[in-house]
Order: sequence, then C-alpha cells, then structure tokens
Amino acid sequence: MNARIASAPISWGVIEVPDWGVQLDRERVLSEMVGLGIAATEFGPEGFLPDAPAERAAALAEAGLQAVGGFFPVVLHRADEDPLPAIERELEAYEAAGAGTMVLSAVTGEEGYDGAAELSDEEWAALLANLDRALDAAAAVGVVATLHPHLGTVVETPEAVARVVEGSRIGLCLDTGHYTLGGGDPVDFVTRHADRIVHAHLKDVSLDVAGRVRAGEIDYREGVRQGMYRALGSGDARIGEIVAALRGAGYDGWYVLEQDTVVENDDDAVRALDNARRSVEFIRQAVAA
Repeated sequence: MNARIASAPISWGVIEVPDWGVQLDRERVLSEMVGLGIAATEFGPEGFLPDAPAERAAALAEAGLQAVGGFFPVVLHRADEDPLPAIERELEAYEAAGAGTMVLSAVTGEEGYDGAAELSDEEWAALLANLDRALDAAAAVGVVATLHPHLGTVVETPEAVARVVEGSRIGLCLDTGHYTLGGGDPVDFVTRHADRIVHAHLKDVSLDVAGRVRAGEIDYREGVRQGMYRALGSGDARIGEIVAALRGAGYDGWYVLEQDTVVENDDDAVRALDNARRSVEFIRQAVAA
C-alpha cells in the first residue's frame, strides 16, 4: 500500500478565521511545501488560491503540486438554507484541478470556533439529509465528500459523530487534534469507525493546553498560539499509534499534515516551517513502519 502524504496551508497559518494573524502569501507557502518534498496540498481557505476553477488548477500546477481537495465550512443544519448551491460551485474547482476529496465542516454559522450549538431534532434531520445530498452531489462529479468533526461546530463530540454514522451515509475525516479536543480518543475512533474513515488530518496535541481550551480558560486561537498543536511525534496524541491503526484497517486515503498555526511575525513563519519539516519526516517514518 502506497501512503499518500499531503499538507494544507493552515500549517503555515493560512486560515478562514478573521483577525487570526499574518496570512502568508501563496507563492511562499506553496514553494515551502515543495521544498519539503510535499507533492500534494489541500486548497486552503477562500482567497488563498484563485476562485476561478481553471485559475485555481493552474496555480497548483505551476507550483508543482497535486490538488487533494480541501476543507469547506458550510452551514448544513438549517432547513431554510440550502447548502447545495455553494457546494456545487466549489465542486467546479475540484473538477478543474482533479481534486478528489471535499472535507465538509458543519459550522454553526458564527465566526470562529469558540461557540457551540445544540441542535434540535429538526436541525439534526436537516443536517443528516444535507450530508447525504452533499455526498451524492460530490459523487456525481467523481469527488468523495467527507465530514470533518471539528471543535466549535455542530459535530465535534464522539456522541455527535456516532449520530452521524447512524443517520447518514457520508464518510468521515479523522482529525486527530479536533477529535481529541472534542473529548474523544482517535485510536478508538479508528477502531469504531474504520470503515467510514476516508480522509485523515494529522495534528499532535498538548493535552495540557487543550484542556485549558476545553475548560474555557483560553479561546481556541490563544490555545493554538500557546502551542496546543505540536510537531508530529512531540505531543500527546499518539500519532504513531493512530497511523498504525489506520494502516492495519486498510486505510488508503490521504495523510494530511493539517495543524492550525498562528503566524504573527517572521519568527513565527520560520517556526511553522520547521514544525512542518519535522512533522513531514515523522509522517514518512510512521507510514513506512
């Protein structure tokens, strides 16, 4: 089995959240990825790559990077808001770039990831129906849609994930960091849901800082700034065990280095690159073990 390793612009601090930090330019981020021997990337947030599908495809091709697909936050639980038009517009860029994986995040509709939402039964019904509609719309153009359990969205806890597994056909993106922050055990996630995992975001976590975020002592961005995410292999998330469990379950999707990073100055940018270098080396060793 040939492991597919990729990265994402968020590991360089490029994110959709307003006032997060310095947003490094596309040329620098993509060239640093290539310099680490990375051959594929997720798209990043709106505005990082061109919006026009052909131009987006050309930007990645010029950089020498394969398109994986990407993280797409969208409101899915409101019966009076149809998410399909936005999803279908985004899928046009996937077709143009040859990207195969759409990573949906069921956001609350508020900015950032510090809120939470308890859904009514009606909202759960809308969410589950829209996940299946998104899955079918993506499949119609040769793309696999997957749901990303994520802190501060309507699907973040193990209980919410179980409800999605029971009530929808969509596959799952295992994000080792966010599932830990949501109170889950990523190794148990693989054990329980191996047949539904179609994408993997690898983050290593400081449980000490993560505990302060979960307790509300500091917000999500401040947790990231204080080092909640560590270079892979240097935190508490048992990344080696998770990769071994995925491989043992026959997982053949992407392993994406996708660690939220705050960049406020050039020193932070240099540190982000060093963390990415260390993390990519760890992934290569882990998938080869």
